[in-house]
Amino acid sequence: MADTQTVETEPDKKQRSVRVVLLALMITMMLAMLDNMIVGTAMPTIVGELGGLEHLSWVVTAYTLATAAATPLWGKLGDMYGRKGVFMSSIVLFLVGSALSGMAQDMGQLIGFRAVQGLGAGGLMVGVMAIIGDLIPPRERGKYQGMMAGVMALAMIGGPLVGGTITDNWGWRWSFYINLPLGVVSLGLISAVLHLPKKRAQARIDYLGAALLTVGITSIVLVTTWGGTEYAWTSARIMELIGIGVAALVGFVFWQTKATEPVVPLHIFRSRNFTLMSIIGFITGFVMFGATLFLPLYQQSVQGASATNSGLLLLPMLGAMLVTSMVAGRITTNSGRYYVFPVLGSALMIVGLYLLSTMDTGTSRLTSGVFMAVVGLGMGCLMQITMLVAQNSVEMKDMGVASSSTTLFRTLGSSFGVAIMGALFNHRVQDVMAERGGALGSKVTEQSAQLDWKSLQKLPDAVREAYQVAVSAGTHSAFLLGSIVAVVALVAAVFVKEVPLKGAGPQKSADDAAPAPLVEV
Repeated sequence: MADTQTVETEPDKKQRSVRVVLLALMITMMLAMLDNMIVGTAMPTIVGELGGLEHLSWVVTAYTLATAAATPLWGKLGDMYGRKGVFMSSIVLFLVGSALSGMAQDMGQLIGFRAVQGLGAGGLMVGVMAIIGDLIPPRERGKYQGMMAGVMALAMIGGPLVGGTITDNWGWRWSFYINLPLGVVSLGLISAVLHLPKKRAQARIDYLGAALLTVGITSIVLVTTWGGTEYAWTSARIMELIGIGVAALVGFVFWQTKATEPVVPLHIFRSRNFTLMSIIGFITGFVMFGATLFLPLYQQSVQGASATNSGLLLLPMLGAMLVTSMVAGRITTNSGRYYVFPVLGSALMIVGLYLLSTMDTGTSRLTSGVFMAVVGLGMGCLMQITMLVAQNSVEMKDMGVASSSTTLFRTLGSSFGVAIMGALFNHRVQDVMAERGGALGSKVTEQSAQLDWKSLQKLPDAVREAYQVAVSAGTHSAFLLGSIVAVVALVAAVFVKEVPLKGAGPQKSADDAAPAPLVEV
């Protein structure tokens, strides 16, 4: 009788443990997503206290660079030495960087400490996705990754509001300190409940490959960050960075074919599905971060919305993304099939971006909200399905590098999206301002094509109207480009080979599901 009772309760105990671990993972995901959203809102106050306006962009760039460079390394370390210890180390490093950033006394210190924070952040998202890949059978994974997409959407909506509230009431340093209690809770839950098989690889870390990849990624991010802003696209500095980046990445690819334990094993790209999901992830990042940059600007400048509610302005898009992610995850879990979502998501993204490109000075908030919802529906079909299919396309031993590579492609896509769509937007705004606003119009936007709400209110009526027309023209160009780029995602999605997701069981091929270890209690 006792034995029967044990058998009956063991699955319940394990299921409860999985839920506790998922709670910790959701908190960690929130840390990773909230940070930049909160800090972005606090930046004017930070500059007012620390000074160093000329170095402002480096507060974000240092974090982005460190995150992008560290992402593949954390994934590989998890594969080699065990997911739990590596993931907890990344959380600790992120919290150390957060504490140091909150104590910064000048802009130089803040930039350095943000880089430390970024190094830890590179392991947060990768660790979350890889641990889900370890714990949850592929058939069930869609449901839980849909929950993670919901956390991302909530963070993007709530981040600016939380950041503004914290900065106004507690001071900007708490924008960083707020990470500490959340991180400690996450660490405690993971330490107590998560028990994965321990690994100890005999192979040495591929330091040369890591160095070449870091140089290549750093050069790409700097080109997309500086091009058209700090330096002209044709300047010697940008050309040098492009040359260094291309040389480093070519060298990296060559070395990965020779290394004993490569940072990114190139054999994972032999899986057609993995390669296609990397492309779709890149395009999704390109579109999503471009949209979150220009939509609030359009609504504030053209539709007269309040800047303080910038997070709520994205609610139609992010809300649709949240609902679709949950529905797609549930359907994938119940049916084990997923082919329809990349195709449908890419098509909706193309349509939604084209609709956004038609907005002008007379477009109502209701209409723009409907257009945003269409884009959100498309991105909701893509956000977590790309990770799910990528993980399902590799062997269990490569789960970490598969997760980190997919995350890296999305990060690089966001860098390219913000840079290229931003350059196109700025160029178009400045042209229209010169055409409609005359000499004063050109002077207003000679430093930046993006004016905040206070600056906009100080302009003469004629110049303000010209600027509203210019912003409409700029968003038209940016979103039209986004819709054209999204066609690449649709083409990639059409060629996805659907391998039905299975429950836990022996892995038969690179595209089949891997067995999922259970959480031990």
